[in-house]
Amino acid sequence: MGAPENEHSRAEQVNELLHECGNRMTPQRRVILETILDHPGHLSADEIHDLARREIPRLSLSTVYRTLDLLKELDLVSELHLAGNHYRYEAQSSQHQHLVCAGCGKVIEFECAHCAGMQKKLSTELGFWVTGSRVELFGYCEDCARERNDSLTLGPPGSKSVPGDLEE
Repeated sequence: MGAPENEHSRAEQVNELLHECGNRMTPQRRVILETILDHPGHLSADEIHDLARREIPRLSLSTVYRTLDLLKELDLVSELHLAGNHYRYEAQSSQHQHLVCAGCGKVIEFECAHCAGMQKKLSTELGFWVTGSRVELFGYCEDCARERNDSLTLGPPGSKSVPGDLEE
């Protein structure tokens, strides 16, 4: 089964980028990059390692981290720093924003027309060339919000409490 033409040209582009910075496309790098490209969403280094080891059983976690650093430098992969010390990786794609659940760590992508408009406005008004941005909104997904709400001690009858409310 042959790779579609756009995947083939992407592989050629990656080869060229690696060659330009004095590197080469090793089997490990190829599998790590393919793993990220084939699994839409946001993978941790451990998840990438587990998935890539299906093809290269002796692949080390340190090789995954070194490859992720290289792919970030080449602007092929984005690193998301989530709550705590959790990092997730995704293939570089069209600009989008993230909703990050502080309960379970789930990441939901969305596109914000306001953000794109703001970038254009800043570029025009301030002469600032925006090359990228990151918007991460933190809160609770529907399941975690429901769970938090169920576990809250709701005050006197008739009072309403919302996850995250501060007591006075």
